[in-house]
Amino acid sequence: MVSAYDVNPHQLIRAAAAKLEKVEGLKAPEWVGMVKSGASRERLPQDGKFWYMRCASILYQAYCHSPVGVSSLQTHYGGRQKRGVARERFHRAGGNMIRKALQAMEKTSLLTKKKVGRYIAPKGQQLLDAAANELTGKKKE
Repeated sequence: MVSAYDVNPHQLIRAAAAKLEKVEGLKAPEWVGMVKSGASRERLPQDGKFWYMRCASILYQAYCHSPVGVSSLQTHYGGRQKRGVARERFHRAGGNMIRKALQAMEKTSLLTKKKVGRYIAPKGQQLLDAAANELTGKKKE
C-alpha cells in the first residue's frame, strides 16, 4: 500500500486540497482572500484555492511531523522579510490563518488535539493515503 511518504509532496498536497474541497464543514473564512499569510509576504494569496492548499499542507505536516502546533507551523511557513536598506531577516508567518485551519480540521475530525499538540487523526491519514494512491494509480491492498 502506498503512503504519503512514497509520493512527491507537492503533487500530494494538490491532490489532498482537491479532496478537502469536498469535505463538509471545512469552509474558508471570508477574510482569507483579503489578508497576507505573514509579515514576510508582499502580496495577498493569488490562488483562489489557497485555503485548501494551506489546510492540505498543514495536514501533511501533521502526518510527517506530529505533534504540530501554531508556533511550529508559523516557523515552517515563515520567510525572509525585506526591510528596505536593512538586512533581510526571518519572520514567522501569521498565526490566525493557521489557527483557524487547525480548528476547522479538528471539527471535521481530520486532526485530534492532545495536551502537547495536534496529531493527525485516522480520517486525515486515510485522506492523505487515498490521495497518494490516486497519484500512483495503485489500488488499495
